[in-house]
Amino acid sequence: MGDWSFFGKILLGMGLLLALMGLITMGLGKVFSIGRLPGDIYIQKGNFTFYFPLLSSLLLSLILTIILNLILRR
Repeated sequence: MGDWSFFGKILLGMGLLLALMGLITMGLGKVFSIGRLPGDIYIQKGNFTFYFPLLSSLLLSLILTIILNLILRR
């Protein structure tokens, strides 16, 4: 029906991009300790621990939005 090699190349490219982003995130995590900011939710009771990185997620989203707007601006 169609040429699947193009679809395979797209999937391979997305996988490599995702792996690269993971490596960058791991590296930056050791340099800039972004976890456990004051707005993050952390609850520990006995042997139960709940952690929701609310402020960390918002900060990461803001930074990525600014970077992508600068890169993809036409």
